[in-house]
Amino acid sequence: MRLGLPIFQPYADPAQWVAAVQAKGAKAAYCPLKTHADPALIEAYRQAAQAADIVIAEVGAWSNPLSPDPAERAAALERCKSSLLLAERIGARCCVNIAGSRGKKWDGPHPADLSEATFDLIVETVQEIIDAVQPQATVYALETMPWLYPDSVESYQRLIAEIDRPGFAVHFDPVNLVNSPQRYFQNAALIREFVATLGPAIRSVHLKDIRLDQRLTVHLDEVRPGLGGLDIRVLLHELNQLAPDLPVMLEHLPDETEYDLAAAHVRGLAQSEGIPL
Repeated sequence: MRLGLPIFQPYADPAQWVAAVQAKGAKAAYCPLKTHADPALIEAYRQAAQAADIVIAEVGAWSNPLSPDPAERAAALERCKSSLLLAERIGARCCVNIAGSRGKKWDGPHPADLSEATFDLIVETVQEIIDAVQPQATVYALETMPWLYPDSVESYQRLIAEIDRPGFAVHFDPVNLVNSPQRYFQNAALIREFVATLGPAIRSVHLKDIRLDQRLTVHLDEVRPGLGGLDIRVLLHELNQLAPDLPVMLEHLPDETEYDLAAAHVRGLAQSEGIPL
């Protein structure tokens, strides 16, 4: 595994970016460029990452390709395709997005989001994105979500089967799957099942933590790794069985200090378990 996190230090060229990543002791990184970047610059960053042994984990295509608004849907589809092309050119492990929502809020929830009609639309949409780019070196992946497909091992398996494209793979966010007290208290088993079933297809992982509050009715909140109930030791053990260059990326923290604390905690757990990170 390779731990990665966002870079806060500004950079003007590939050498500065590499130095900023290495200053954090990271071996993986989020994509450093936008989709409109010059192809020559994209290639320069690809070569710099390769020379420095840094894995570019993912290009985010964050948008709503299921939007009920035709203009928003069209723009999202274009963003997904251009992001997948960037991932292909820069050598990223994947281009990642959520499936999208049928509601006004791009990341849901909406009553129609877990319907069969929406599932079929996700399949058609992902096929369109992949077929437009036909990636050879990277993949398009959907981030697991609490109220959108894929929301379970079973729904991800079904998506893989029905999308039926070699350019489609898995993005694993275990916290996003914890959407009930049952899953919260049994998250270690959930992690084991997910990795055992889909492990070879996992291309990138988001690492954060989650805490179940004492208030009624149910309140689940993202927190910094180490401050919640996610079994990070089990997660590290399970992911350690997969590809040695698998990127595990910290996210959704408010500032650089919080990321440093999170990285220190995760590295400490990995070291105590004899897991290279």
